[in-house]
Amino acid sequence: MEHVILVDKQDNELGTMEKMEAHQRGLLHRAFSILIFNSKGEMLIQQRAESKYHSGGLWTNACCSHPRPGETIVQAGKRKLLQEMGFVCDLSFSHKFMYKVELENELTEYEWDYVLIGNYDEAPIINPEEAQSWKYQSLDSIKADVHYNPDAYTTWFKLILVQPELMAFCQ
Repeated sequence: MEHVILVDKQDNELGTMEKMEAHQRGLLHRAFSILIFNSKGEMLIQQRAESKYHSGGLWTNACCSHPRPGETIVQAGKRKLLQEMGFVCDLSFSHKFMYKVELENELTEYEWDYVLIGNYDEAPIINPEEAQSWKYQSLDSIKADVHYNPDAYTTWFKLILVQPELMAFCQ
């Protein structure tokens, strides 16, 4: 059973809770989203496996999850990147933001999402329990597709794409 770190609106730790219960109750907790870029400046995105407990089949950033109690955000990011995409690379903290969204199955994402950025040029070896497809794509192309097909992307990924911190990184 996986646990998440519950936090307040200032991101102070309050304790832990089983992951599904936290999402069912809509409690604020820590999460992370990893953005991977290749040397051409293209972003690695994945299509979530249909079997995921929410947002199945939607396109999103390379990897996202929750840190475990006692684990740093970067440690958690490397663990999940290996598990989901089959590789590890250096990750740097970019920024964090809070968001809340109602999802299918009566679940709520209410998260302090830490955005981590890394570089990788190879093809990932995706875990089919986590992702069903992947591609490297230019940021402009991703943003255009999000504009025309917003329902094909996860909520948190759409929020990340419009944040000024991402634009500062990509310039």
